[in-house]
Amino acid sequence: MKLIEIADMLGGRITSGHDIEISGVCGVNDAKNGQITYLTDPKLTGRLINSQASAVLIKRTHPDIRIHQVVIDNPSTAFSKLLRLFYSKPFTAFGVIAGAYISEGVTLGKDISIYPGAYICHGASIGEKTVIHPGVFIGENTIIGQECIIYPNVSILESVTIGSRVIIQPGAVIGSDGFGYEMDAGRFVKIPQVGTVIIDDDVEIGANTTIDRATTGATKIGAGTKIDNLVQIAHNVEIGQNSILIAQSGIAGSSTLGNYVVLAGQVGIADHVEIEAGTRVGAQSGVMEDLKKGAYMGSPSLPHLQYKRSHILFAKLPELNERISSLEKQLAEITKDKNT
Repeated sequence: MKLIEIADMLGGRITSGHDIEISGVCGVNDAKNGQITYLTDPKLTGRLINSQASAVLIKRTHPDIRIHQVVIDNPSTAFSKLLRLFYSKPFTAFGVIAGAYISEGVTLGKDISIYPGAYICHGASIGEKTVIHPGVFIGENTIIGQECIIYPNVSILESVTIGSRVIIQPGAVIGSDGFGYEMDAGRFVKIPQVGTVIIDDDVEIGANTTIDRATTGATKIGAGTKIDNLVQIAHNVEIGQNSILIAQSGIAGSSTLGNYVVLAGQVGIADHVEIEAGTRVGAQSGVMEDLKKGAYMGSPSLPHLQYKRSHILFAKLPELNERISSLEKQLAEITKDKNT
């Protein structure tokens, strides 16, 4: 594909090399002749100067970069579009392959692919162009929409509802029992978990993530939300649209996250907490109470600027302790001299 064709497709402005052929897309460190890369971090400019790439997607022209430049507002987005263009495989429907188990009363849409080892229970519904990989379990009366991809060894328990274009990575568990117990006569008694999970359109769920069913009602994941690997979402949690949950985050029962919330890695959310739309929580933070829209860090979490000031002070505590000890000794000596 010619570089000018790529620029026209992306809406970019080309500086040179209109007719050179581009055969692939790659990051700065590994790009070879014939490939196009991208630059968003100025710190990587030096690597790009020495890169073997034939062209680069860049926000503004750079005089020290000798490879051909395609100037575009958002190089990252443009790069992702090219990855899909060059490396996405054409969709092929394989139907129900021998070795897959389909119970009676299952509804199957057109152009599906169900691989060997998949097990689909009575009353389930699978939308058209959905792909079910080996080892997937789909429980009774579960509904899965169109153009979903369910990767190997995913477990989706009974009566779960999943929208269209949802991607579930390997090992995820959707609809497992919520963690609910009450103490009775000196022992823990399990509370029946009879609710469900509802996942809206265009959600992605990472590998080995778990989303528990509600005690009653529903655990809900809003449209467009992206969930990383190893995330725990407890019973009756509600997450809004287009939110991001990064690896090893955990959300306790009945908490609510608004639209466009971002949780960085290893964030812990206590139960019955409400986080307003547009809030960002930094890595390893512990959220123990409701959060208004803003940026937070620390455990327990503090507004970002307050946390930074507190952290600076915390780092100075050993020095401050030494100064206080020294002042106490001086004060003791002054007091002793006055008494004598």
